[in-house]
Amino acid sequence: MTDHQTAHEQHPYDVVVPAGGAARRLGGVDKPAVSVGGRPLLDRVLDACPDAATAVVVGPERPTVRPVVHAREEPPGGGPLAALDAGLRHSTAPVVLVLSADLPFLTGMTVRALLAAAAEDGADGALLRDAEGRDQPLVAAYRAEPLRRALDGVRAEHGALAGMPLRVLSGRLALRRVTGPAAAASFDCDTWEDIEAARARIREHGTVLDEWITAAKAELGIELDVDTAALLDLARDAAHGVARPAAPLTTFLVGYAAAQQGRDVTDLAEKAAALANRWAAEATEDAGAAGAAGGAGAGEGAGTTGAAEKTGAAEGAGKAGSTGKAGSTEAAGKAGATTEAATEGEPEAKPAE
Repeated sequence: MTDHQTAHEQHPYDVVVPAGGAARRLGGVDKPAVSVGGRPLLDRVLDACPDAATAVVVGPERPTVRPVVHAREEPPGGGPLAALDAGLRHSTAPVVLVLSADLPFLTGMTVRALLAAAAEDGADGALLRDAEGRDQPLVAAYRAEPLRRALDGVRAEHGALAGMPLRVLSGRLALRRVTGPAAAASFDCDTWEDIEAARARIREHGTVLDEWITAAKAELGIELDVDTAALLDLARDAAHGVARPAAPLTTFLVGYAAAQQGRDVTDLAEKAAALANRWAAEATEDAGAAGAAGGAGAGEGAGTTGAAEKTGAAEGAGKAGSTGKAGSTEAAGKAGATTEAATEGEPEAKPAE
């Protein structure tokens, strides 16, 4: 069971994403469609809450990686309260997650923290409070009924929701504040400088691989948990123990097996790494055996050569002695000298490496 499934079972919810702003500080571009880390900002937000029963995107229709319900605020571009009202008309869950469409660092951890805080006794919901102490009502989880009552109250008091600021709504609700590590998700992209900063942060050494894996899975339509560290360890073992091209091919096979068999990537990576280590151990054993055999062969050859030389010298001496001539001893001496010279000039055997 995944963390997302656990969160959904404990806190059933829908998500509403207001995405109809004019993005004036970006020159009027379609901000939710701007790419950060190879994915549109809107898709990054939707990916953080895949277990929402219904996802409602309020604003112009755009392609998305997951099925969504499209809605329009009244009037179009009427602001966040009008967008919330339009989104709630398509929601039936007891809790509504409300997320702006420009949160590149929103994660499942933040979503779970908001849902858990909104479920506390006496709470009408929970919102993120950023590092500067500012409330973020568009990174929040609201109980649906108190939220509807608060919107009705604003409408009754002001005559309409269009153009009204969010603070007139949040002031009517008992909200918990979520801080700490989860608050890092409050970073939003209002300017091109913000977008450039987000793109640079995604490419940092500590995050780039996880970001890339997430983007690749989304692009390929893969629903598979990937333990990046385990796969990198496997790739290292395959490259060192087998051959360098074995690394990408082995990790591909592990991913394919996990998808086909519905098994855990980490377990399969451990099995493949063990295979690579056995493969490498066999190569080491074979190299050691070959070295030992070579050393033994060199010793035997050296012994045979020495025996032959000694035999030849003895035979020469015997022949010289049997002639009885004065030159016999001289011949024997020459033979002995020749043997010594050959022995002294012979290179030493190179030890087996």
